[in-house]
Parts: sequence; structure tokens; C-alpha cells
Amino acid sequence: MELGAFSVSLAVKDLQASKAFYTKLGFSPCGGDESQHWLILQNGSHTIGLLQGMFDQNILTFNPGWDQQQNTLDTFTDVREIQRRLKTDGVALMSEEDESTGGPASCMMLDPDGNPILIDQHV
Repeated sequence: MELGAFSVSLAVKDLQASKAFYTKLGFSPCGGDESQHWLILQNGSHTIGLLQGMFDQNILTFNPGWDQQQNTLDTFTDVREIQRRLKTDGVALMSEEDESTGGPASCMMLDPDGNPILIDQHV
């Protein structure tokens, strides 16, 4: 099962302060919308999302259909197929998509320690 690009989505209190901090670590903005209080930053193949006021805790994020530079892949495992496999394996989902749809979609689960995992397909 190919999960796509990986990033850590950080629940931040102050988007501008977090942006300034991670810029000092060599990260550069590559996406997002500061007016909506979220940014995507990269340093080489490392990606982090800074999300102010959207989530209560940090989230492990996978993006089916994208490589680490947010380029669309020719072939990938659709999020609906991933969620179908997870449910077959007994993984409880917090949110899921209608499997009869196509295109952008997401599902979410918790790992055994309560860490949220978001599978967020943009294509």
C-alpha cells in the first residue's frame, strides 16, 4: 500500500512565530494560505505543515498521489482503497470517505498511542 508523500502537521499557536522559527532551520514556504492560518514548508525532502487553530494536536500526514515535492504521481493507491484495506485489517477510522466517489478525499485514524494519522489525497 503506497501512502504517498509524508509530512508532520504541527498544531501551532502563532503561525508567524512558527514560520520564523522553522525558516531559521532552513525550511521555506512552498504552499498554504497565511490568511487562512496554514502554511506548508520544506527543507529538502522534509515537509511540515503549520496549522494554527485547525487541530488540537500534531498529526502525521500522508498524501496519496503526491511525491515529496507535491508533484502528482502517474499511479498511486487511492485513499478509498487505502481505507478499504485498513478497515479489512480491523483499523477503526475516525473519519472516512464514500467509496463510490473519486478525486480528493481523506480518512483519519488514531494509532495505539492516540496519535492522529491523516491520509489526505489532493488529486
